[in-house]
Amino acid sequence: MFSKQEAQQLKKEFWTAFGRSFPRKWILYDTKIKDMAFKFSADNKKAEVSLDIEMKDEIFRNAYYEKIWSLEDILKDFIGDFQKEEYFTLENGKVISRIWVEKHNVSIFNKNTWQEIFEFFVDKMDGFERFYYEYEDFIKDI
Repeated sequence: MFSKQEAQQLKKEFWTAFGRSFPRKWILYDTKIKDMAFKFSADNKKAEVSLDIEMKDEIFRNAYYEKIWSLEDILKDFIGDFQKEEYFTLENGKVISRIWVEKHNVSIFNKNTWQEIFEFFVDKMDGFERFYYEYEDFIKDI
């Protein structure tokens, strides 16, 4: 097990290595839709790429979620199988809508799995971005 400081250092090394291995400007928070963002995450068990719809107004949040969900089969063509949850509760208690893909049996604390995580991130985020660019006008039309 790692100390808190060692874990923080390893996480920093992980994200730095990812940025150096794949120097690219991702959409992430620049969707041009307030409170809707693409995210990378990794922990000691899995890696995830997600689209988080975080509007406080449930009506707007649900409208965007339904728009994207109406394109389910098309999204699947871009990123493969994915999970979705209209009412996803974050650790802090905030409820969002989330669509995500995950890769299990990898760890941010195991450098031997970093390349596998990096490749997963690039493949899935690239698919999410291509989907978003293709259907951006439709998605934004709320």
